[in-house]
Amino acid sequence: MSSSTAEENGPSGAPAGAAEGHAGFGVEGMTCANCVGRVERALRKLPGVSDARVNLATSRADVSFDPALVDEEKLFRQVREAGYGPVALKDGPVGAGELEVLKRDLTLALLFGIPVLLLSMLPMMVPVLMDWRMRINPAPGFWNLLQMALATPVMFGPGRRFARRGWRALKDRSPDMNSLVMIGTWSAYLSSAAATLVPAVFPPGARDVYFEAAAVVIALVLSGKFLEAKAKGRGAQAIERLLGLKPSRARLLRRGAEMDVEIAAVIPGDELAVRPGDGVPVDGVVLSGESRVDESMLTGEAVPKSKRAGDRVTGGTLNGDGYFTFRAEKVGADTVLANIIRLVEGAQAARPPIQDAADKVVRIFTPVVLAVAALTFAGWLLLGAAPAFSTALIHMVAVLVIACPCAMGLATPAAILAGTGRAAELGAVVRDGAALQALAESRCLALDKTGTLTQGNPEVTWFSAAPGWPEEKLLALGAALEARSGHPLARALVEYARRQGVAPAVPTSFRSLPGLGVEGEIAGHKVAVGSPRLMEAWGAAYDGFAADAARLGAEGAGLIHIAVDGRCVGLAAVADPIKPEAREAVESLRAMGMRLLILTGDQEATARAVGGSLGIGDVRAGLPPGGKAEVIGALRAGGKEGEGGKIAFVGDGINDAPALASADAGLALASGSDVAIAAGDIVLMSGDLRGVPRILGLARAVMRTIRLNLFWAFSYNIVLIPVAAGVLHPLGWDLNPVLAGAAMGLSSAFVMGNSLRLKKFRPTPHMG
Repeated sequence: MSSSTAEENGPSGAPAGAAEGHAGFGVEGMTCANCVGRVERALRKLPGVSDARVNLATSRADVSFDPALVDEEKLFRQVREAGYGPVALKDGPVGAGELEVLKRDLTLALLFGIPVLLLSMLPMMVPVLMDWRMRINPAPGFWNLLQMALATPVMFGPGRRFARRGWRALKDRSPDMNSLVMIGTWSAYLSSAAATLVPAVFPPGARDVYFEAAAVVIALVLSGKFLEAKAKGRGAQAIERLLGLKPSRARLLRRGAEMDVEIAAVIPGDELAVRPGDGVPVDGVVLSGESRVDESMLTGEAVPKSKRAGDRVTGGTLNGDGYFTFRAEKVGADTVLANIIRLVEGAQAARPPIQDAADKVVRIFTPVVLAVAALTFAGWLLLGAAPAFSTALIHMVAVLVIACPCAMGLATPAAILAGTGRAAELGAVVRDGAALQALAESRCLALDKTGTLTQGNPEVTWFSAAPGWPEEKLLALGAALEARSGHPLARALVEYARRQGVAPAVPTSFRSLPGLGVEGEIAGHKVAVGSPRLMEAWGAAYDGFAADAARLGAEGAGLIHIAVDGRCVGLAAVADPIKPEAREAVESLRAMGMRLLILTGDQEATARAVGGSLGIGDVRAGLPPGGKAEVIGALRAGGKEGEGGKIAFVGDGINDAPALASADAGLALASGSDVAIAAGDIVLMSGDLRGVPRILGLARAVMRTIRLNLFWAFSYNIVLIPVAAGVLHPLGWDLNPVLAGAAMGLSSAFVMGNSLRLKKFRPTPHMG
C-alpha cells in the first residue's frame, strides 16, 4: 500500500489545511462492474474517506482519506466485509494468487463437469447410446444419481465462490454477476436434485434433470474468468517491464575503490561507477568518462545517446560499451523512472468520461435482469406447454447466465490499460486516462513556438562582412564584446565564432548599453555591437547592409550589427531554427484533420515566419503565459475564435504550464525532467514533435476500441437475453444454459482480446 499527502479538504469533512492521504492497493475477487460499484460504495461509507476509485481491469483501488480517521487496516477490513480480498501492492502482482485459485477451481470443475455433460447430452445426440443407457440401468434413477454425484463437488467446490459472493451481494441489495450465476446454477441443481431424490412430487412429464446446466455453466464461467485474468496480466506487462528496469544493485565508489551495494543504500551525493553493459542505478550527473546510453525505456527512441561529463543520466537506462562515473542526485521514489511508473499506474486506474454512461447502465442492469428472469419463469410456467416447469426453469437459467455484465465492466478499463501501456512503450507517459479521450475528441491543436516548433536556442543563421573586412577579424571583434554580455543573441554570436574556430580578441575597455548593445575598445579600434538603434546612436553608416537588414528583419530574425570606428561593417542574423522533425509532424497532424495554430510570446514577425515556413496561417503572437490560456478558453467557447469543442495544446512542459493546464489535453514535450513530467496530461519523454501525431493516433485507436467494446457488450445482451427468454421458441430455436455460459465467457474474452490489440498499435506513416 502506498500513500502520500496533499493540502486539501475533501468531502469527508477534514478541517481546512489537514493533510489528505492517498492509498493504492489491489482487490481480488471482482468479476464485473457491479463488483467495482460494491467495493467503491463500501470504501466511501467509511467516515474520513473522501473518494474511492476501483478499476476492474487492473484490480486496483485508489482511495483518498483523512489519515486521522482512516488507516490501512480499516480500508482492508471494509473491502473484506464487502466480500473481496485486499492485497498490498508490495506483495506482488495483483491477481497472481487469484489466478492460481482460478486455475485450481477450473480444473476441478472441468474434471467433474465434462462427464456430466457427456452423460446428459450424448445420448440425446446419439440414439444408440440412449438405447444402451436404457438397457444398462442398475437401479431406478441410477443415471440421474450419477450425474448428481458428479455435479455436487462442482457446486460445493468451485461453485462456492459464486454462492458466497452472490448471496452477500443480494443481502446488500446490490446484486452482481455472482448473484446471477448463483441463482441460475443453484436453481438448476436444486430442482434436478429434487427430481432425482423425490421424483414423486413432480408430474411424470416434469422429472427431467439439468445437472449439466449447473456444473458445466460454472466450469464455463470459470473458464472465462481464467482467460480474462490472464489477459489482464498481459495488459499490465507495461508496468512489469518498467519495474523490471529498476536495477537492484549499484557500484559505489569509496576512496577510488568500487563497492557492490544494494540500490537502497545509495543516497544523493554518492559517487557511482557504471561499467559497460550495466544499468544506470539512479538519476544523476556524469562526473568523468564517456559512453553511449540506451534511453529507449524513457523516450521510445532506439538510438543511444552520447554521455560525457556534465550530462544527466537516468536510472533504469542501459549503458553501452563505455565506462563513466556519476554523482547520484535522485534515488528511490524520486527518480524519473519511479515517477513514470506512478503516472502510468494512475492513468491505468483512471476513469475516462465515456465510462460514466456505461456505469449508469450497469447500476440498474442486474436488477432488471433478475426481473426479466422472474417474468420469464412465470410466463413459461403459466403459459408454456407441458412440461411447463422444466421449460420455465431452463429459460430462466439461460437468462441469468447470458446476462452477466462482465463485458460491460471491462469494456473501458481494459482498453485504457492496454492503451496507456502501449503509450509508455512509445515514450509517452499518460497521467490520466481521461486525457486520452480528450485528445481523441480534439479537432484543434495549439502549439507553442519556442522549444516546441523550434530548437529553443538562437543560432546565427546568416553573417556578412563589408568589403575589405575579413569575416574572421570581424567575428573576433564582435565576440570579444559579446562574450561579456548575458543576452541570448550575444551568446549566439559567441557560439558561432567558436564553431568557426575564431578566438575572441581581448578588449581594453567595455561598456554595456541596456536595450542597445555593447561597446568598447579593441586593439585601438572603437567597436560597437548591437541593435539598429545603437547604430543610429553612433551615427554609423550601413555600408550596404540596409537591404539585407530590412529583408532579415521582415523574416523575423534578430539582427546584430558590428560597427568599427563609426562604420557598420558587419551584420549577423540570429534565429531560433525550426526543429528538423517539425514539418513532418505538422503535415501528419494536418493529414489527421487537426486545425493547427501557434500561440507564442515572441514578436509577430518571428512567429509568422515560423508559421509560414510550416504552413500554419493562424498565429497568435506576443502572448504572456496567461494569454495563451485565455486564447484556449476562447477557442473552446467558439464564437468568433473558432468552432468550439475540445482543445489540445503542445508546449515544452515548463513555461507553458498555464496553457497546458487550461487545455482539455495538455501535451508536454520533455527531456525527462521531473518538472516537465508534472506539467502535462501527456508527456512525450523524447521531446520529438513527431510523438504528437503518434499519441493522437493511439488515443483515437483507444476510443475506437472502447466504443466497439461497449457496442459489443450492450448488443450482446440486447440480442441474446430475449433469445434466452425464449422469444424464438416458436421457431424451434432455444438457448441452452450451457451455450449461454459459453457465450457469456466469449463476450468477455472478445472485449479483452479486442483491447489487447492496442498493444500491437503501430503508428502509420501519416502519424509521423
